[in-house]
Amino acid sequence: MTDSVAPSLRLTLPIEGMSCDLCAERIRQALEKVPGVRSVSVSYPQQRAEVVADGAETRQALMAAVASLGYRAGTLSVAVIGSGSAAMAAARKAVERGAHVTLIERATIGGTCVNIGCVPSKIMIQTARIAHVRRESPFDEGLPPTPAVVMRERLLAQQQGRVEELRHAKYESILADNPAIRVLHGEARFQDGHSLIVRLNEGGEQMVTFDRCLIATGASPAVPPIPGLRDTPYWTSTEALATDTFPERLAIIGSSVVAVELAQAFARLGSRVTILARHTLLFREDPAIGEALSAVFRDEGIEVREHTQASQVAYRNDEFVLTLPDGELVADRLLITTGRKPNTERLNLEAAGVARNSQAAIVIDASMRTSAPGIYAAGDCTDRPQFVYVAAAAGTRAAIHMTGGDASLDLTAMPVVVFTDPQVATVGLSEQEAYVAGIETDSRTLTLDNVPRALVNFDTRGFIKLVIEEDSRRLIGVQAVAPEAGELIQAAALAIHHRMTAEELAEQLFPYLTMVEGLKLAAQAFRQDVKQLSCCAG
Repeated sequence: MTDSVAPSLRLTLPIEGMSCDLCAERIRQALEKVPGVRSVSVSYPQQRAEVVADGAETRQALMAAVASLGYRAGTLSVAVIGSGSAAMAAARKAVERGAHVTLIERATIGGTCVNIGCVPSKIMIQTARIAHVRRESPFDEGLPPTPAVVMRERLLAQQQGRVEELRHAKYESILADNPAIRVLHGEARFQDGHSLIVRLNEGGEQMVTFDRCLIATGASPAVPPIPGLRDTPYWTSTEALATDTFPERLAIIGSSVVAVELAQAFARLGSRVTILARHTLLFREDPAIGEALSAVFRDEGIEVREHTQASQVAYRNDEFVLTLPDGELVADRLLITTGRKPNTERLNLEAAGVARNSQAAIVIDASMRTSAPGIYAAGDCTDRPQFVYVAAAAGTRAAIHMTGGDASLDLTAMPVVVFTDPQVATVGLSEQEAYVAGIETDSRTLTLDNVPRALVNFDTRGFIKLVIEEDSRRLIGVQAVAPEAGELIQAAALAIHHRMTAEELAEQLFPYLTMVEGLKLAAQAFRQDVKQLSCCAG
């Protein structure tokens, strides 16, 4: 039987009363004698000790050892603004490393993802997929379709029930059960670089002082300056996901991830959808992705108008009227999906010396530090990619830095998934991005009629594309449009992270009749014609 080993933690102890380096040395010697301590460093100029110990429970013994010498060891005070994924990850990690946290939330605990973003949208998307398959599938000849009757009120209740369940389990109960985290319900603004003023939801104000602060206020839907738009009852994704009815005619302005996911979901649940793209669908990705997705949408009856912008929006007689270059578009509902803006305007960041870029995002370095000493930021309010898993990872690493540790966040192999059907998944560089970076590339695109899993599913829509660095043969990017593309992309991310070549990827064992086997086949395509291979050629 293997003995379990307690994880070591780096603890930061602010220490009051040191007057010279000799004080620091006396404290260091005392701390080294505390059971469970592995290493100690004490800084007189910084008035703190950094201790690596076998558990956070050692903190009380460390404080007692300092007190026995006539000094006082305090607890690092951390303020966290927000309660989403970045905030929660940071709060938990900071407490684990011995800090006391004050978490401030002006609205609903849990932030965007669980309440009005990832969770409800994926539930709606899955509902729409099931409705679509009941109405139409490649096996209709042997399994006659049975179109679903959509009872939106019941579906909405099921959706919101799961949202509330996850919010309680993953956010509210964790905060309630952790005495080292104090929660204030209100809106925070900086008074200076060491204090916040919180306007409490229940009335009044409270000052919060801090040694370290994390800004994790997220982002909100951005609304374009189209004449007339703001005077209409348009939807953002928040209202769209909470609607209790599906409109007969839905117009969508935008071509982002949110735009394409909700366009297909609403269409499959009964709406006649028109999507207006200023460029093309998902135009920042490899052009083949937008082309493939547009073809799928049009096959499903979604009208995709590329290179089209509305010059004016009006609302009259309970209808939206959009003025387009070639006429007017009339819809019952209008959904705006033109990106998200950081929630930074009301924080009074200038008072703390926190810099923002031209898009109002907080500028941070590799350690999540802002331009102000002791103040960090993570998540969608920063200039980093707006993904919930990036936010959580950044929040954890920010907390490690705030409490005296060191941790990096490598986004080189950051996977991205768009939950359309088929899904879109990417990681690493596209050919165009590699070209801009001055990298000579080679690539192969494998259509899904070469993937056995797709053939037996009678669904060969899409492709898998591999991009390699020509000289080293190292894999640097993968783009996929395929059913379950989101499941296969992590294997590609690991291959990129471990600097595998196309040949090394081609030599790996992949289970037969899986979509991820398409990665192996695409890698084999650099050296041979995969159409000439047997079903499960090695």
